[in-house]
Amino acid sequence: MYLPYFSGIWLGVEWDDPQRGKHDGTYEGTQYFKCRHPRGGSFIRPNKANFGVDFLTAVKDRYGLKEQDVQNGTKNTLVLGKKTVELIGMDSIAEQQRQVHINLSKNLLSSWDTVTDIASQVPNLETLNISENKIKFPSTSISVSNVFSKLKVLALNQTEITWTEVLVCAQGWPALEELYLTSNNITVLERPDNVLQTLKLLDLSDNQLLDGDQLHQIAYLPRLEQLILRNTGISSIHFPDSEFGCKTKMFPSLKRLAINDNKISQWSSINELEKLPSLRSLQCHNNPLMDTEKNPETLRQLIIAKISQLEVLNKSEILPAERKGAELDYRKIFGKEWLAAGGNWNPERNKPSEEFLAAHPRYTALCLKYGAPEEGELKGQQPLTLKNQLLSKRPEMVKIILSSMTIQRVKGLLYRLLKIPGSELKLSYESSKLAGKEVELDNDLKPLQFYSIENGDCVLVRW
Repeated sequence: MYLPYFSGIWLGVEWDDPQRGKHDGTYEGTQYFKCRHPRGGSFIRPNKANFGVDFLTAVKDRYGLKEQDVQNGTKNTLVLGKKTVELIGMDSIAEQQRQVHINLSKNLLSSWDTVTDIASQVPNLETLNISENKIKFPSTSISVSNVFSKLKVLALNQTEITWTEVLVCAQGWPALEELYLTSNNITVLERPDNVLQTLKLLDLSDNQLLDGDQLHQIAYLPRLEQLILRNTGISSIHFPDSEFGCKTKMFPSLKRLAINDNKISQWSSINELEKLPSLRSLQCHNNPLMDTEKNPETLRQLIIAKISQLEVLNKSEILPAERKGAELDYRKIFGKEWLAAGGNWNPERNKPSEEFLAAHPRYTALCLKYGAPEEGELKGQQPLTLKNQLLSKRPEMVKIILSSMTIQRVKGLLYRLLKIPGSELKLSYESSKLAGKEVELDNDLKPLQFYSIENGDCVLVRW
């Protein structure tokens, strides 16, 4: 292109890293080219541009070879220049290469046809990564071939592919099991009809979906076991085909779900996950909901109690004892609310409101599992004063607890002593030097010495 006031020819480029750019392809009010990022473009001289090379040229340049230097020798030999190289173990290598993995990421591939041509030379291709290539994909139809008939894993991250194009190309992926589509500006999903039916893993991270209802479009993939939705902008999850206490027909095989780094702020979305029939693992870090509880242990126990079949939460295994403690705590914590909403120890008079059941859909099941909370369990918080028990010896407790011990470990000790789960314990202390001033021990990860506790101080335990 020619630019006014500048002689010669200039090229418009869009940088993979937009921080290297200066504008969006517009100069002096004229749009010369378009960029996805408002400051991702630049103008450069042609002699500064690198247009890449084809694969064969790259190999020759890498090894300093000329055309006549590469020849086939006898069986299991290759002639490079004047040297004959014996290829040892070619039979075993050939056996391994029946399962081929190709990584073509971060290149200058620009056409899906080119990718298909490359793949056609590899009959046993199982894994293909073409991420970070600006590829033109077919958007209407393709001629289905067997080029990708054995492909199981495909990475298309940062390729600008749309969901419509995914469904078009998927006609040629009959055995695909894992599909990675991160950072493609995908906002709207469509239901896959007769494609992606073998898919077990789908990663849509870093695509800002229009809303959580977009998930309904992929909810009937029969074999989908793992769904990764990190940073997709969703604020809620809802399965409208089933009532509370019932399982949804959506995502029938889904075992592992990642919804971290989103905008989920309501417990109703966690309640909805109880409807998933196969869910076993959940990642939900960095959502506004996580800020509703000061104590991360309490938050974890609430989630465990709300999702009955969960086995792993935020990459941490849920042991049977932890589940039991969480469910007992939940039953006790919301016991007064249950009574106020119409709950009763008499089964004939136990009629909690629809509003309560919507907020606590598992509460009835927990009462059936452990029995309704007894009246004594629902009394107000009772303070317990422990003098010098944490930092020095006493005859009643044959233990020495160091000031380096974390609050979480102290709660573990108190659980063994008092049989009260740590999530229900609230710790604070009064300094012997500052009468009447109470300091809350609110960070389970901090050691006692962080709060300057010393011998003679009074630690209060409430539940």
